[in-house]
Amino acid sequence: MLAELFSVYLRMLVLYSPFFVLSCFISLSRGYTVKERKRLAWRVAAGVLTSSLLLYLFGRYIFDLFGITIDAFRIGAGTVLFISALGMAQGKAVATSDNVQQDVTIVPLTIPLTVGPGTIGALLVMGAGDQLWDQKLITIAALGLSALTVGAILYLSNQFERLLGDQGLQIVSRLMGLFVCALAAQIIFTGVKNYLLG
Repeated sequence: MLAELFSVYLRMLVLYSPFFVLSCFISLSRGYTVKERKRLAWRVAAGVLTSSLLLYLFGRYIFDLFGITIDAFRIGAGTVLFISALGMAQGKAVATSDNVQQDVTIVPLTIPLTVGPGTIGALLVMGAGDQLWDQKLITIAALGLSALTVGAILYLSNQFERLLGDQGLQIVSRLMGLFVCALAAQIIFTGVKNYLLG
């Protein structure tokens, strides 16, 4: 049970890409005080948890509503995740500090930076795939822990900024992009394999 919880937790951390989000968070909160940044960090974590739980718990109804198979969605979601992860691995900028005066909690920090199209697809697939309540409870706990971890990393953004610097954050973001690319490829391969065998 603990091994499964840890496995889902790690998978969600890779999907959330907290260090990529951290570099965007720092960029978007340049004019903020330390106290405002810390408050923003927990609001982002709450937004990530809420949106993830909604997608996970109601994902299977979306499949029923539109008549899409899980494997077809795996292939589509994996492809979208791979494309966005490729941009992350190449270090393409997705956030600028032009909108410092606006509330950046939900858009863009929660959606699409932390819970992007690929992550949404993965959560929908997980929600449709987990049939038993013990599986669901493990995933819900893992979602809570991973959202808390994202919040803690953003909360410590000033320390990370001093420790890693801009270049260090870019390196970590690119490494996270490579891990997300690998995860996306696995989602696509699983979808293709199940589709061909089914």
